[in-house]
Amino acid sequence: MKFPWLISSFLSVCLLSSVAEAASLQSWRFDSSANRLYITTDGGVQPKAQLIFNPTRLVIDLPGVSLDTSDLGQSVSSRGIKEVRIGQFNDDTTRIVIELNRGYTLDPQQVRFKGVSPSQWTVDLPTPTPIGQISQPVAMPPTSPPPEATISAKVPPLSAPNTVIEGIEVTKAGIQLLTKGDRPEISLQQSPAGDIATLDIQGATVSSQLQTPDAQLKQLGVDRVEIHQLPSDPPKTRVTLRVKDTSINWRSIVNWQGVIIFPANKTARNVDSPPVVVSPPPRISDTLASIQSINLANNGSQLFIRSDRAIDYQSAWDQGTQAYWVRINQSRLVGQIPQLPPGSPVAITAFQEKGDTVVVWVRPAAGVRIGNVNQVTPQMLALQLQRAAVFPPTLPKVNNPMPEVPPARNGRVIVVVDPGHGGRDPGAIGIGGIQEKEIVLDISKQVTSLLQQQGIQGILSRTDDSEIELEPRVSLAERVNATLFVSIHANAIDMSRPDVNGIETYYFDKGENLARVIHRSILETTGARDRRVRQARFYVIRKTSMPSVLVEVGFVTGAEDAAKLSDPAYRSQMANAIVRGIIQYLRQGY
Repeated sequence: MKFPWLISSFLSVCLLSSVAEAASLQSWRFDSSANRLYITTDGGVQPKAQLIFNPTRLVIDLPGVSLDTSDLGQSVSSRGIKEVRIGQFNDDTTRIVIELNRGYTLDPQQVRFKGVSPSQWTVDLPTPTPIGQISQPVAMPPTSPPPEATISAKVPPLSAPNTVIEGIEVTKAGIQLLTKGDRPEISLQQSPAGDIATLDIQGATVSSQLQTPDAQLKQLGVDRVEIHQLPSDPPKTRVTLRVKDTSINWRSIVNWQGVIIFPANKTARNVDSPPVVVSPPPRISDTLASIQSINLANNGSQLFIRSDRAIDYQSAWDQGTQAYWVRINQSRLVGQIPQLPPGSPVAITAFQEKGDTVVVWVRPAAGVRIGNVNQVTPQMLALQLQRAAVFPPTLPKVNNPMPEVPPARNGRVIVVVDPGHGGRDPGAIGIGGIQEKEIVLDISKQVTSLLQQQGIQGILSRTDDSEIELEPRVSLAERVNATLFVSIHANAIDMSRPDVNGIETYYFDKGENLARVIHRSILETTGARDRRVRQARFYVIRKTSMPSVLVEVGFVTGAEDAAKLSDPAYRSQMANAIVRGIIQYLRQGY
């Protein structure tokens, strides 16, 4: 093999958060333009990942996370990346697979995981590289972890081939290849003279114990069968039939035992194998379900998708587009999409994604919650819609003045205020299109201004809509010898969960007392819901040497929080509460 190191190299990533409760996957999206995967769950998760080969793919496991649907996939228009798919690996693990195109690989040291919160993660991939352009083996990750993740070797490499051919049986029905492993991809060609039929099985190897029987070959019109593993990477096995009866047309299919090669112009039966009945292939249009109508009903509380026959589908929420999609397999779009009037609870887009797949996108209006898809009949899907109650922000009156700032023990007090995200990274996007990066920048600027008014030097890690990596934010705090570091973010979850609202405050080590004081001040000042103080391993609070916290000022996807965070008066109140907490902490003698 030209690159033997491809088989043994693997990447294992264990990303730690403070919450290990059972959770479900709320949304996922792969951004082809940035080679970035977005993952959102409704609870804390500790992702694990590995890079495996033949074919090359990055496998990301989400332990303790369940998936309402299975085998979801997204074709990718990206150099070197074939597709991203997702499924339920076992009873309590959801698996995401990013598969590369044949002949491409990537450097595992350049894969970057970032924890936005315990329930939100991004995975940045380097641009895949053709294998022939790599001059050195991909090294294992260094002992010291990269900024965004802790590297370990808890997951063994999965370097075994996809399919192993273990046996062969010849019956009157055809030639059955017995395989173990993944469902194989096959292609069969027959020579113009009809004397040779060649079957290629992708990703397959041949067991050393395989023996080719000669019995019953002649009654199939075959002189002999040759099986060879080709010297290719990834592996490929070629099965060649030397055909005596050149009038026979040969076909192949994948069945539950492996692959069967059979004569297409015969119908044969025997007691040892199931009958193989071959009929002329139906027209493609006859094999597809016709999506006849998509319309709202019951005063806009349900969206119905109707077909002329039983349908199979997958569905999920797309965090990036803030829309819900339903992918219907083996179908074609024949009905008209209704023109919905202004004020409708959803906007609908439907199109033929491939020749045999219809995708329906449903984008909810502000305050509309999309529930589960129910298959009310084999031919009909019903999507539940519910208008969420959006409450106007109520701002409790705060009469107590700002506490007095104590004198600094070692020179001037410096607080670095870190507005999360920025630039091309908007952070979370919530109800009404509000963006995390804009909300937290406004609050952070007000926090800095209020600190300055109290004689405390406040320094912003970003002062405008610019994109800044995590390391420079930490470097700033270390360079100015900051007394405290306060990172400000806004939370998010699936748009179908507007009931989730509240404040979360995180610390890693030294910042626990600071986190509790700021958290209590926010609850007392704003009346927001309490989602507790938590410990986490976010880079900016883990790498700073001074007491550091990360404040989640509310859920942009929550009906209550989104309405409040959209109000400038509430953002001012939030800034006031954070500053009050900082001063109260300083008064304790830090």
